Amino acid sequence: MEPQGEKPGEAEGVRITSQMLKSCSGEFALESILLLKLRGLGLVDLGCLGECLGLEWLDLSGNALTQLGPLASLRQLAVLNVANNRLTGLEPLAACENLQSLNVAGNLLATPSQLQCLAGLRGLEYLRLRDPLARLSNPLCASPSYWTVVRELLPGLKVIDSERVTGRGSEFYQLCRDLDCSLQPSSSPGPSTSEAQPWVEPGYWESWPPRSSSILEEACRQFQDSVQECRDLDRQAADSLAQAEQLLGPAGTASSFVF
Repeated sequence: MEPQGEKPGEAEGVRITSQMLKSCSGEFALESILLLKLRGLGLVDLGCLGECLGLEWLDLSGNALTQLGPLASLRQLAVLNVANNRLTGLEPLAACENLQSLNVAGNLLATPSQLQCLAGLRGLEYLRLRDPLARLSNPLCASPSYWTVVRELLPGLKVIDSERVTGRGSEFYQLCRDLDCSLQPSSSPGPSTSEAQPWVEPGYWESWPPRSSSILEEACRQFQDSVQECRDLDRQAADSLAQAEQLLGPAGTASSFVF
């Protein structure tokens, strides 16, 4: 009996062919393909994928890939998703000089040194090594300090695991991490943590009593006068219209449309 969820021929895996790429993209020439979504196809061999020289966006997640050799020729590649595969190295990506976003969550990357090959990618800003929602990670993420080590190894990154590390908004994520660390119970013996203190002074959130202001009172009075003046004008306009209708009467109706 075959394992649950495994299809006939899946054990051998699938190899990318020229016909497959043309069918998925709708293009007649591999060089013309800009975007490819090859998710969850049971791929084990990238085949002729390296011939898609114009490729900019590539999704290979949910396959059984163990190496990315053919991707070394994709110099225009900007976005790559290889999450949930069996990768133990990323060396071919060192040649993808335009790479900006990389998702490698759910692979077999064991040490930060396996990310050293990405150090030369000046445009790389987004890197995902773990995805808690999808329950995907890498062995290197088991270390509590992996996040800091990756940041030091790749200082050009702006976002790691969907958390901004530099630029606008990074202070918020840093504050969240500091709060998480402060809330974790300490395993070392010693005095208990001091009682949390309020962030603001007592009475900060209480509403202030209204203050009398001559300027505010004068502004309110002028506003009320303006409203009353508008009402008077409206009443005068209504009276003028009523008088005009009486003067025209039934006899003037026929000629009222003559200009």
